[in-house]
Amino acid sequence: MPKTTKSGKVRESELPSTLRRSDDLAKRTFAKAHDAAAAEYGDEERAHRVAYSAVKHTHEKVGDHWEPKAENGPSDAQAAGGASTRRETHGGVDANASKQHLYDLARRLGVRGRSSMSKQELVDALERANDRETARSRDKG
Repeated sequence: MPKTTKSGKVRESELPSTLRRSDDLAKRTFAKAHDAAAAEYGDEERAHRVAYSAVKHTHEKVGDHWEPKAENGPSDAQAAGGASTRRETHGGVDANASKQHLYDLARRLGVRGRSSMSKQELVDALERANDRETARSRDKG
């Protein structure tokens, strides 16, 4: 199903819930990348992956929504690769961000034990915290 109208406007009802709670740039990026990939590949699943990859270059997942990153670029090794890449992904957590940035996000999300965590442990903890927040938001509404 197209994520944009013929005039190019985003169909919010067609977006994943985490993107509906995000800024307009994240919504437009996902919708346009999705529609272009769907037209190119004719495969809904692949279009969805391409669209999320595009969003991960400009945004990072924080709790139940996406926020703009300080610097554009891939969020993890999988996002940096191509269609045939099979590496670990981190669900929208910017694994390439500084440890301090990850720590600050962990503080915002109330991750316990963050002060003694390594960078990889912070990435993993943020991924779990994001999943919890997304599930809570979906349960509410």
